[in-house]
Amino acid sequence: MKNFSPAKKYFHKFLAITLLPLLSGAVRGQVATVSTAPLTVGTSGFLLKDKPFRIVSGELEYARIPRPYWRDRLRKTHAMGLNAITIYVFWNIHEPTPGVYDFSGQNDVAEFVREAQQEGLYVILRPGPYVCAEWDLGGYPAWLLKDHEMKLRSLQPQFKAAATRWMLRLGQELAPLQASRGGPILAVQVENEYGSFGDDHAYMKWVHELVLQAGFGGSLLYTGDGADVLKQGTLPGVFAGIDFGTGDAARSIKLYQAFQPNTPVYVAEYWDGWFDHWGEKHQLTDAAKQETEIRSMLEQGDSISLYMVHGGTSFGWMNGANNDHDGYQPDVSSYDYDAPLDESGRPRPKYFRLRNIINEITNQTPIPVPDSPPLITVPAIHLDEAQSLWSTLPKAIESEVPLSMEDVDQNYGYILYRTKINGSGTGQLTFNELHSYARIYVDGKLAGVLDRRLGQKSLPLQITGSHRLDILVENSGRINFKPIIRTERAGALGQISFQGAALNHWSIYPLPFAPPPEKGYKKNVCTGPCFYHAEFSTPNPGDTFLNTEQLVKGVVWVNGHLLGRFWDIGPAGALYVPGVWLHQGKNELTVFDLNGGSGLQVEGQDHATYFEPKPESVTPVNTAPKP
Repeated sequence: MKNFSPAKKYFHKFLAITLLPLLSGAVRGQVATVSTAPLTVGTSGFLLKDKPFRIVSGELEYARIPRPYWRDRLRKTHAMGLNAITIYVFWNIHEPTPGVYDFSGQNDVAEFVREAQQEGLYVILRPGPYVCAEWDLGGYPAWLLKDHEMKLRSLQPQFKAAATRWMLRLGQELAPLQASRGGPILAVQVENEYGSFGDDHAYMKWVHELVLQAGFGGSLLYTGDGADVLKQGTLPGVFAGIDFGTGDAARSIKLYQAFQPNTPVYVAEYWDGWFDHWGEKHQLTDAAKQETEIRSMLEQGDSISLYMVHGGTSFGWMNGANNDHDGYQPDVSSYDYDAPLDESGRPRPKYFRLRNIINEITNQTPIPVPDSPPLITVPAIHLDEAQSLWSTLPKAIESEVPLSMEDVDQNYGYILYRTKINGSGTGQLTFNELHSYARIYVDGKLAGVLDRRLGQKSLPLQITGSHRLDILVENSGRINFKPIIRTERAGALGQISFQGAALNHWSIYPLPFAPPPEKGYKKNVCTGPCFYHAEFSTPNPGDTFLNTEQLVKGVVWVNGHLLGRFWDIGPAGALYVPGVWLHQGKNELTVFDLNGGSGLQVEGQDHATYFEPKPESVTPVNTAPKP
């Protein structure tokens, strides 16, 4: 592919696959009429079929829990005394390419909702289309950004067309599961914390109409925002919930009641924990303060949804990133969140204390807490078989200028940029924008690292003559919050220059690793970016945490399942391995590590591992015993 210019070609294709389904849907009469919602708003509380009802909910996400564990996590949620769950729907896992949908297997969100009902739980649905959730691009599909003019969360025609097509398709899956039609869905959120993003009420009105058009008029519709931005994110005539974290209950509820008097208090998100960023301290939150605030809110008769009751794991590439102080803070794969149920679904002490509080105040005896099998250990797994990334490269895409991942129809993973570089001394290799992390090689030798976290966009190089330049870029996770999401294409964005002159004639290698190499491994020492393969045995499979402290930076697969990322800067030092993904007997492990090295090993532990953040190592690891 030469001289590729994606935006114009893509837009015509995009309109073709978008408008036809919308027009045909209108012909078929898919737009549902508004029906009476069983859940309504009274002056002092909610009413469910005209009887007083208090929402005591907790958030957990189907995409962060292996499907065989859905029922266990739902039952434990009910056993804590909750009567509902709150869930996001992630557009990007259901429409991986434009117009192609996946609601099967792990992505069968309708089945998750049905299982919640079977476990005695109502459902508060948050369909977005934007969800935040510390999830890549806030749940938006990365392919939206292939159109360089795309404006997410706006009234732009091409965005509206894509979002409308998606919401109508989602409505086919979930609208029949509303409580008004015999299902468990009581309420549906309109957009998500829009007040923290903008104040375009015309956009919010359009999203509200879209939710109705998708068939969710049989539920109570509401918005959710922080106390300080309620005016920006709410709509007249639409009930508003409020979101806040530990220690902010009294202040936020006071502002909320002043904004929305004579209505019940609905804490749509009470942040009972927090999440981790790479290179920052592991988050531990104040459980005692949380218990005090939750008790107070329940004693006042407030409705509440705990964010989270169980965090789970952002498996694969799906972690997002924050943008505090205009920076870049990629999230770790673990979404433990210090929630009542830990990453592996086992109750923490605060689970039982909150269970007692809820039981005491609601006078509802919860079901028994299901048992949790013990975590297992796995002896050291030696990574002896390896092959270099350089020997596995696919066919290149030729382009005069660097292209982003989205430009070449790639959503996640790594991407390699290769060209010739000429020089006569020291000069700066400079990127217009780098999203998000790069290792730079000259003639196959590592010359340096650039990290968006650290604000790095240039690297000094000593170049004399003509040499091969390789730039291996990792998409470490797209930002999922604030207006910057509109510019979150991944890879090298714009011009790359050396000594002030633009570099052209690029060979570009998309590296989604879907799947990673299955053959070609040999028992040899591999340095630089390397794949490793090993086999290990589990006579009695169970949940475990794979300790990755000997590795540097990359990802791990077990039996074809991409667990997530590791990075030696911390704070996460292990990856959760669900026992249902292990086989009795032989299992296969694949590791991709940017450093490579010899004598590497990992092992399964019966606990999560965290350590203090530290600088990254860029030298190959050598832990092999001396002869």
